[in-house]
Amino acid sequence: MSHMKRQPNNPKPKEWLAKDLSQQYIADYKPFNFVDGEGIRCSIYVSGCKFLCPGCYNVASQNFHYGQPYSQDLEDQIIEDMKKDYVQGLTLLGGEPFLNTQVCLRLCKRVRKEFGHTKDIWSWSGYTYDELLKDSYDKLKLLSMIDILVDGRFMEDQKDLTLQFRGSANQRIIDVPKSLQENRVVIWDKLVH
Repeated sequence: MSHMKRQPNNPKPKEWLAKDLSQQYIADYKPFNFVDGEGIRCSIYVSGCKFLCPGCYNVASQNFHYGQPYSQDLEDQIIEDMKKDYVQGLTLLGGEPFLNTQVCLRLCKRVRKEFGHTKDIWSWSGYTYDELLKDSYDKLKLLSMIDILVDGRFMEDQKDLTLQFRGSANQRIIDVPKSLQENRVVIWDKLVH
């Protein structure tokens, strides 16, 4: 009897839509941390993910109803925290940011309005960059607002805790503006390992 390892879910393009799934809940907000991307960051963890990767480090936030509803107060707090000179940018995590585009687009638009490109936006996603290009308009819109995307499911059999900003070797750290401009995946130029 073969014992196949359980794999993350693999959606078809447009199979999972934020408008059908997102409850616009936030699992957590962590200001001034330095683990969720380059520099000191304000990190928002959205609730809800359907990839269900075995070995997920944030199982609670797979639930679309986990935590608290997104609020104007929270958004204002994030913007206030990001005004500090030492904060490099915003990070979107989860859960799955691209299944919570209502919240993530609203926040990213506000960050761009307040800071332009003086602060950067990072996002983690179970989707690959290539999958996002084939998916719904809201996912493409969010992708276009992000500077750095860490893409791909967490694969337990490729887990490597020595990797920079990612948990498994299949995941990539992608420079999104350059990738969109050059019509190919361009890896972040500060990648160490």
